[in-house]
Amino acid sequence: MHLIMDANIPAADACFSAFGRITRLPGRAITPAHLRKADALIVRSVTPVTEALLADTPISFVGTCTIGTDHIDRDSLAARGIGFASAPGCNAEAVADYVLSTLLTLAEREGRPLLERRVGVVGVGNVGARVQARLQGLGIDVLACDPPRAEREGSAGFVDLDTLIERCDVLCLHTPLVMQGPHATYYLLDAGRIAALAPYSLVLNAGRGDCVDGRALYQRLVGEGDITAALDVWENEPSINPRLQRQVALATPHIAGYSLDGKLRGSLMIHRALAEHLGAPSTLSLGDICPPPALAALSLSEALPVEEALRLCARAVYDARRDHDALRRRAAREGVAAGFDACRADYPLRRELATLSVHLHGDAQRLAAPLRAAGFAVI
Repeated sequence: MHLIMDANIPAADACFSAFGRITRLPGRAITPAHLRKADALIVRSVTPVTEALLADTPISFVGTCTIGTDHIDRDSLAARGIGFASAPGCNAEAVADYVLSTLLTLAEREGRPLLERRVGVVGVGNVGARVQARLQGLGIDVLACDPPRAEREGSAGFVDLDTLIERCDVLCLHTPLVMQGPHATYYLLDAGRIAALAPYSLVLNAGRGDCVDGRALYQRLVGEGDITAALDVWENEPSINPRLQRQVALATPHIAGYSLDGKLRGSLMIHRALAEHLGAPSTLSLGDICPPPALAALSLSEALPVEEALRLCARAVYDARRDHDALRRRAAREGVAAGFDACRADYPLRRELATLSVHLHGDAQRLAAPLRAAGFAVI
């Protein structure tokens, strides 16, 4: 068996070498010519898997080591009888880590405590539900908007988007990209809704770039200049709008879910799916491929203010400012598109908040509940 896969997929040999020969390529560079003598294609979100890519190839299985599947033409796969698997939820914890790190950083920068704000979560799936649970665990007032879930489960616990915009001063978007239909999300945050944002609102998008009208957001940022934006996803990646990038308070190159733990979960989920597709046994576990964290524990003996303690512990594991600064430097040096992709390809090792055990002593034991709610292991 010959497998073509994105070069950024970690633990490729451990997860896939038992199935056959592996050829690793940059995800954006995979072409039909590469697939002419291949049996399986393993990708991430930067590779559009289309009818044109698969035409006249013997590919029998496609896997994407990502939550999202909007880069996959699933109808073409089904028509060709090609097996398919994705990795829903694999990096949801990492994205929730990113959101918390970003919100804490911007709260510190703006002098507006996160614990005193009302947060609206738009899209309450694998990621949004985790974000909602963590924030509510911290005692933050959270409203949820998810029309598909409200339709299936009933409206209790959900509000519509316009109500959420009216009542919240922080918006966290975690929606998939749906181009049409009753629950379309393309330009979900359009010019009208961006204009309706209250002054001093914060918009964080870690879902899909095309869910926000980037031009309208830019105009609000440079016009009134009275809101804040944090974007991890963008229209036209990697050729993102450089003017918008420069106006965004925290601008990162689609790496919210880029923890080592999340990537390895994705690799393992596709490994298991391919094994099932082939009728082959699999005993591989996450513990077989995931190393111990470089920083496994820290101790607190003073009852710091809650947000200060959260920032301290979060930054010991992951600081979103690092990714903002890396994108700014590489975009200036290499150009926006090349810099964007280089940040992703050269992404440094990052672990999840849950890998850090926080030992609390004396008065610091009062911090146990919020630290657990944020995702840390507390001892």
